[in-house]
Amino acid sequence: MSIRKRTWTTGKGAEKIAWVVDYVDTKGKRRLKTFAKKKEADAFASKTDVEVREGVHVADSATVTVEAAGKLWIASVKSSGLERSSIEDYERTLRLHINPFLGSVKLSALNTVRLRSYEDELRGAERSPQTIKRTLTTMGTMLADSQERGLVIRNAAREMQSRRGISSTRTEKRQKGRLKVGVDIPNREEISALLGAISGRWRPLFMTAVFTGLRASELRGLRWKDIDFDKRTIRVHQRADRYDDIGAPKSISGERTLPVPPLVINALREWKLQCPKRKTEKLDADGNPVMSLYLVFPNGAGNVEGLRNILRRGLHPSWVNAGVAVDTGDKDQEGNPILEPKYTGLHCVRHWYASWCINRKADGGLELPPKLVQERMGHSTIAMTMDTYGHLFPRDDDGKELAAAAADLFEKRNASNRDDSCP
Repeated sequence: MSIRKRTWTTGKGAEKIAWVVDYVDTKGKRRLKTFAKKKEADAFASKTDVEVREGVHVADSATVTVEAAGKLWIASVKSSGLERSSIEDYERTLRLHINPFLGSVKLSALNTVRLRSYEDELRGAERSPQTIKRTLTTMGTMLADSQERGLVIRNAAREMQSRRGISSTRTEKRQKGRLKVGVDIPNREEISALLGAISGRWRPLFMTAVFTGLRASELRGLRWKDIDFDKRTIRVHQRADRYDDIGAPKSISGERTLPVPPLVINALREWKLQCPKRKTEKLDADGNPVMSLYLVFPNGAGNVEGLRNILRRGLHPSWVNAGVAVDTGDKDQEGNPILEPKYTGLHCVRHWYASWCINRKADGGLELPPKLVQERMGHSTIAMTMDTYGHLFPRDDDGKELAAAAADLFEKRNASNRDDSCP
């Protein structure tokens, strides 16, 4: 690597000076980089010399901007068949949170110092902590794609996240707190009230949700062929995403078979006689049917039911009718208080199912072991189950057992002292 001074005279007779760094990159290709000042050339030469020796240097001319890298990455994920909703989330993150700040920056200029400054810029632009974390994760995934293309050597986003790793996760968990019964998870009385308030087309849907813990997407994509009325089981094999497109479950563990109580089976038998019978088909590129979808909980036309409709027309009114509601402080035209449901999403019912699987039989639960709870919930790992619901599992050292053990120990010690004091 060398630094040389270059002088020349312009057409107007003015003398110009520049400093050229001449070096060979990690691929053995000769590179020239020009600077107006010698100190800038010296700084670049020192940094580049280290990067070349470590094998982590990519010349500016051999890389692209963040915005261009993002376009290459999106094209790649589209061709891989990634779910539409995930692709649109990536595109939204690039459009709103990455390109406005880093779009014109070359990938070779991205390091942890620059990304730390970028993080501060996001915070200054009033992005939420969750948005900042999600954006940096997206950056890491995009840079991984650029690494495979040879456009960048280091993945600065993942390097920064790995340094924070454990402490960041602990802080987030501490801020979020554990799921609480009566706040995040309905209690038994509230679920009982809900079951008593649901009616019509919503009754079989919410009964299935309560006693299987299926995700909303899995309920919306459930087919009649996946219900075995004789064995009283439901097989989860597909789901409907936010765009009502049918696809595979979230993970391999999402494909599972669940036992169903007789009262749910009976409700589903009755609903099958009334369920819209229209058949919807998914066609391949040639227009041929790939599979027929006979949905268990379709809309009136027999197609995938929208989640917003399930909540607005079904779940929320049912919670209010069940008395599981809070006063908004406003009144309607007749002077009656306006109530809103205490629980707004369908996921709270899934939380309840998990707690029901976990609770002791003496408390009305199933008292299942953690591994079986993981299988029932369709979690990809046991760690996910324990991180989410571990605090709900019964403890072997509860208060009564601890008190009995302490009293027994105390009595033995007293008896020993009495024996020692005898003549």
